[in-house]
Amino acid sequence: MRTKCPIFVLIMFIASLSFSVAAQVDRVTVDKSKRRIYLLEQGQTIRTYRIALGKFPQGPKHQEGDHRTPEGDYVLDAINLNSNFYKAFHISYPSAKDIAYAKQYDLNPGGDIHIHGLKNGYRRHPEFIQSFDWTNGCIALTNEEMDEFIRLVPVGTPIHIAW
Repeated sequence: MRTKCPIFVLIMFIASLSFSVAAQVDRVTVDKSKRRIYLLEQGQTIRTYRIALGKFPQGPKHQEGDHRTPEGDYVLDAINLNSNFYKAFHISYPSAKDIAYAKQYDLNPGGDIHIHGLKNGYRRHPEFIQSFDWTNGCIALTNEEMDEFIRLVPVGTPIHIAW
């Protein structure tokens, strides 16, 4: 008796390819306390990644150089394929609220916040570098995850970052 298992495996493989092509992420959510980023499509999580954050992750970013990852609502507004890191997706920080806070306390809110891969030329195992917070305030993925992230998330997607 012949098994139909190879046909089933082929059908499941084709279905998984069509899922990844058809996925249209419409929101990204970051839970800093869990070190996770979630890709959502119509309210349903379709991907989850472990992330590394700024060296001082708890609390919102208030000024340039504080090594904090921002908190709030932003937009993923541009992709940089020529950054100092393996690909980078720009986050629209600072918002008007961030700028107002910084102005009130005579601070420079900073900017240049991204979701990015590993630093170019870095040779350690990707999972090792994801085991601690090391960025200056950005959100870091492995290079492989960064490729998938860029493939699934369109420019203009809203992102919510919270503790």
